[in-house]
Amino acid sequence: MTKALLNTDLPDIKLFKKGKVRDVYAIGDKLLIVATDRISAFDVIMPNGIPDKGKILTQISTFWFDFTKTIIKNHIIATGFDEMVSIEPNLAKYKSQIEGRSMLVKKTAPLTIECVVRGYLAGSGWKEYKQSGAVCGIKLPKGLKESDKLPKPIFTPSTKAEAGHDENITPEKAADSIGKDIFETISEKSIEIYKKASDYALTKGIIIADTKFEFGKLNAVIASSGETRGKQSHNEIILIDEVLTPDSSRFWPKDEYSPGKGQPSFDKQFVRDYLETLDWNKTPPGPQLPEDVARKTQEKYRQALAMLTS
Repeated sequence: MTKALLNTDLPDIKLFKKGKVRDVYAIGDKLLIVATDRISAFDVIMPNGIPDKGKILTQISTFWFDFTKTIIKNHIIATGFDEMVSIEPNLAKYKSQIEGRSMLVKKTAPLTIECVVRGYLAGSGWKEYKQSGAVCGIKLPKGLKESDKLPKPIFTPSTKAEAGHDENITPEKAADSIGKDIFETISEKSIEIYKKASDYALTKGIIIADTKFEFGKLNAVIASSGETRGKQSHNEIILIDEVLTPDSSRFWPKDEYSPGKGQPSFDKQFVRDYLETLDWNKTPPGPQLPEDVARKTQEKYRQALAMLTS
């Protein structure tokens, strides 16, 4: 296997944010998002990554940003290395670190909630349903089983946790947090994107059980930088971050779907399954992943990319 890129070092570009997977750099009114090969499980970053995972995630996101751009604008400026360098020549010297795994994007003011759409009953939604018959306060039919398809997709927002787990919240609480008009816009667009993407993915043999979107206010940042003097800022909402990847979604193989239990998935399931066999308390530091676990995880990510973009 090729060596995993775990960290980036672009010394003359300001590091804006370092996430579990992505290193984000600020370049004027733009951001450079670099997807590393880091992998986390149970909110802990493992000491070794999955080679080329960042490149695969970037390709999947790039595909979906283009696929959904008729529904809502997004933050993409450039994804190809040559195009990024034509805009920001200083990036040329960092080719080995950023080529194939980076997006040059518009800087926005991110909204303070995660936008989760569920088409199937799984994960925290399944846990909530068993306890209350509802997810994020949305009542669902009685008698549903784990992994059942819902009568229609539902928008189930959550908080953004800087550390630990996000917390599911009701639509009413989300609307109070960001404003009713903005809430209605992003909930409508989230459902629309999910429907279009999930219908397409089904034709490729993949069920998108649920997914998480992020949105940002574009002109809020532009106006604050003084670049819109004499112009009225209307705080345009656009789609940002990553979109419909195995890291932000549950992808299930259609031909193996069987409700009433958990499903196999195109993501880090091999990593989770391996970690569950260890005497590890799920706190940092994470254990070293065996090469066969890393390889099988890489294969799942590659399989998802190939199926979706073939």
